[in-house]
Amino acid sequence: METLTVSDVTLSFGGLNALTGVSLTIEPGLITSIIGPNGAGKTSLLNCISGFYHPSLGDIFYGEHRLNRASPHQVSNLGIARAFQNIELFGGMTVLDNLLLARHQKLRYNFFQAVIYFGKASRLEADNRGYVEDIIDFMELEPYRKKTVGSLSYGIQKRVEVARALTLGPALLLLDEPMAGMNIEEKEDMVRFIMDIQKERHITVVLVEHDLGVVMDISDQVYVFDFGALIGSGKPREVARNPKVIEAYIGEE
Repeated sequence: METLTVSDVTLSFGGLNALTGVSLTIEPGLITSIIGPNGAGKTSLLNCISGFYHPSLGDIFYGEHRLNRASPHQVSNLGIARAFQNIELFGGMTVLDNLLLARHQKLRYNFFQAVIYFGKASRLEADNRGYVEDIIDFMELEPYRKKTVGSLSYGIQKRVEVARALTLGPALLLLDEPMAGMNIEEKEDMVRFIMDIQKERHITVVLVEHDLGVVMDISDQVYVFDFGALIGSGKPREVARNPKVIEAYIGEE
C-alpha cells in the first residue's frame, strides 16, 4: 500500500484559485476525511488526484509515481479509484452490466484472442465475472443485479456507484459525498460499507463528506478546507476543538 502525498498544490482557473498551497498526507490503510463548507475546494482536490484537473503548482505523489500530469486512466491503473458525487452510471443498463463494463479495463488480451474467445480470453472473462460477482455480494446488490440502474432508488444507485469503483480493484478509494441526499437508514448502510471496505478489503479510503457526525465517528484523520486552503487537520477530536474550524462552520470563534 502506498502513501499519497500532496505538496503545496495550487489550482488556478484564470485569476481564481480553487486550491492554494494545499499540503496533506493520506496514510495507507486509514479512513481520511476531507471536510469544509461548500466551495471550499474538496472536490477540486479529488479532481487533481484522479487526473481530471492538473495542479497549477505543487506536486502530487502516490508512492513514487508523480500524478501532476497523469490522465484518469493512468491514475486508475496505479490503483486509485473514484466514486463521484453525481452518479456516473449508465441508467439504461443493469447493475451487473455497469460493473462488468467498469471492470473491462482490467482485461488484457489481443484482438485474435478476443475473436476466437478461447484460452486466455475466456479465462480472463470468467475471472473478471467472478470478481464482479464478489463485489455484488460484498455491496449486497444481489436483489438488484439484473435491474436497470435508472429504475433503482437514489440510495441504491449511490451504492452501485461505490461498487463500480470497487470493481477496479483499488488500493486507494476516493469517495466524493457518498451519502449526499440519503435518508438515515441509507446513510447507516453506507457507513457500514465504508468501514467494511477499509477493514475487510484493506483499502485506503479518502472521504469527502458534509455529515460531521459520520466524519467524527469513522475517520482516523480529518483535513478541513475553507476557501481553497487547508485550515486544520488532525484526529477528529482535535479538529472539533480547532477554533479556525469552528469559525468556518459556525461563523464565530
